[in-house]
Amino acid sequence: MRDFLIQALDKLVGVFVVILAIMVVLGALTAMFSGMGPMGGGFFGGLLFLLFGGLWVVLIGGGMYLGLGIYHNTRRMAEVMERRTAS
Repeated sequence: MRDFLIQALDKLVGVFVVILAIMVVLGALTAMFSGMGPMGGGFFGGLLFLLFGGLWVVLIGGGMYLGLGIYHNTRRMAEVMERRTAS
């Protein structure tokens, strides 16, 4: 059951990162072509939104994947230590 939950979380993180990336791209396109926003939007506003939004997605997604990677490495290390002590 525990492995199922971790695998489901792994897939959920992947879906979450893809949805965040799509939202950043759509937000940047909206800012580029709508002319709305605190500074009037515009092409450069959309590019800044895309740049900083993409950076945010990479940082948030990387942190989530890092947490899952630490879990997987800890699990593998515990299995290796169990095998070494058993033999």
